[in-house]
Amino acid sequence: MKQLSYLSSAQLSNWLMEASQEAKKGKLADYIPLLQRTDSSLLFICVVTKNNIFLTQGDSKITFSLMSIIKPFLLLYLLSELGDNFIFTKVGSEHSNYPFNSLDQLQLDQGFPRNPMINSGALTLASLLPGKDSHTRLNNLQEWLNKQSNANLFLDKLMLKSVESLPNLRNQSIIDNLTQRKHLKEPEITLDTYNKICCLSATIIDLAKLGLLLVNSPNISSKNVSIVTEIMTTCGLYEASENFAKKIGFPSKSGVSGAILSIVPKEGAIACYSPPLDAQGNSLGGLYMLQKIANYLN
Repeated sequence: MKQLSYLSSAQLSNWLMEASQEAKKGKLADYIPLLQRTDSSLLFICVVTKNNIFLTQGDSKITFSLMSIIKPFLLLYLLSELGDNFIFTKVGSEHSNYPFNSLDQLQLDQGFPRNPMINSGALTLASLLPGKDSHTRLNNLQEWLNKQSNANLFLDKLMLKSVESLPNLRNQSIIDNLTQRKHLKEPEITLDTYNKICCLSATIIDLAKLGLLLVNSPNISSKNVSIVTEIMTTCGLYEASENFAKKIGFPSKSGVSGAILSIVPKEGAIACYSPPLDAQGNSLGGLYMLQKIANYLN
């Protein structure tokens, strides 16, 4: 059986060229001004094995915002700090067929967030981060992730300014609903924290290093890894999660910046970046690369 470590640079290079054509079918995220101005031709990938062997194609020095890819690592951190029994009194773990920023799903569930990968769940988790203000909460998460993964995540202040330049009425409505139902306190700090952690930025290598936390990290409990990867499998690509799980099967998380992180259990992690998105908000180029790698491994 083929393994992730058997992949070659030539294979990745060929697939990357094909993926660049697939990416042309997508569109840039249009509700964050800075993302709308991203170079749509950018496309790169980093594959890292459990033995810390890195294979990259494309510019590994360019940085990008993680956006929703931070969500599984927010969950991982809080599981480590607060435990799963407490966390899952605050948020569920079930799949949703609604968009990631849906208020309808929250209302149908009577104010209980369906899972940590959609905005209602991530906002709820952001409210649980330790710290008296959003800066402290951001720093606690950022420092923990950098220490555990040896990555260099940083706050992209220009992206944060762009995120905050337009009112996000969906997230504000979700916050209002959660607050009214007494599901979270300090709504302003929570929303500010959420915006900041989504604007944590990284290189493609840093993102792959984060992925290794869910593969081969001596300081992360296997129970917490299993919880996070199971939720990534069922919920990580929003409405597309079920179909993706059947076709490709990797626990994965996407972000509207165009990044996707996938975990190959017991083998390694795959980080992709290509800004043009499909209708569900997932990177078309990244999905193409993951399909090619999945076909190769199978």
